[in-house]
Amino acid sequence: MAEVQTSTNTGELAQRFIEFVMMQAQNAALFLGQIPNPQTGKGEVNLEVAKMFIDQLAMIQEKTRGNLSNEESAVLRNTLSNLQLAYVEVSRGSSSAAPAEDQTAESPPPKESAVSETPATGAEGESRKKFTKSYGA
Repeated sequence: MAEVQTSTNTGELAQRFIEFVMMQAQNAALFLGQIPNPQTGKGEVNLEVAKMFIDQLAMIQEKTRGNLSNEESAVLRNTLSNLQLAYVEVSRGSSSAAPAEDQTAESPPPKESAVSETPATGAEGESRKKFTKSYGA
């Protein structure tokens, strides 16, 4: 019979949680066209699937409210905010077919520029929440 481990290192659990959040974020970024598809080498946008991953992270944030360490909460909050902002930018840019293809082909530079834009808005650092945008209805 399998033994249940009763004592688990809290630091290890925190690291696993952060890795889980980052994995979900990576999947969302893939479908937002920010990461090239490993099979094709090109960025592809699928807003419906990206929204699903973002909504899952929002659900996790709601369900774990008050049960996360400051670090876990900050990582989840910042990741979710950045993904929501990226979703809004991609959905506004993909209203016509041609610009959407141009954005997906240049996926690595927009990812870097999105990261460089955040410090430009506030020089204190990335730990503060800078954007609170609602995406979708």
